[in-house]
Amino acid sequence: RRYPDEKTWTLPNLLELMVSGLLIFMRSLMGSHARTFVPLIGTTGIFILLMNLLGTVPGFDPPTGNLNTTVACAIVIVFATHYVGVRTHGLGYIKHFLGPVWWLYPFFLVIELIGHSARLLSLSLRLFGNMFGDHMVLAIFMGLVPLLVPVVFLGLGVFVSCVQAFVFTLLSILYIGGAVEEAH
Repeated sequence: RRYPDEKTWTLPNLLELMVSGLLIFMRSLMGSHARTFVPLIGTTGIFILLMNLLGTVPGFDPPTGNLNTTVACAIVIVFATHYVGVRTHGLGYIKHFLGPVWWLYPFFLVIELIGHSARLLSLSLRLFGNMFGDHMVLAIFMGLVPLLVPVVFLGLGVFVSCVQAFVFTLLSILYIGGAVEEAH
């Protein structure tokens, strides 16, 4: 069995591995459109991961524990979703919001508008709540038992930070992938 030598474990190789892994993951969900959105999805995912992890450094609040940051990230994704949808399908993108029968169009339009507004809330409030809560739990246990117990919660904080970044990225991929696919 041959192991890579030390020269292959460089930062550029690690970054290339991460980007190619993201692209493979995105292709499995979005199909052929994935390559176009790697910069947006990758940048947003890395930003959220780093801002989440910043909260595990003692003395720092996670920027994603502030609702302004999470709403800004969610607005970027929701705006990009609809921009890409209109750019891909033109005004036919509105068919995504309408039902199968013409006389149900108003009903489905209202439901879809509520659903797309909920995406903004889902992305921003879920990330904010989890990061704010995680940081508060860590701060409480640091104040109560400052020696060994907080280490467990720091580890949990790293795990939560990674999961939340993954979930935000996954939902972003699904939302944009839904906008570029053909309406049925």
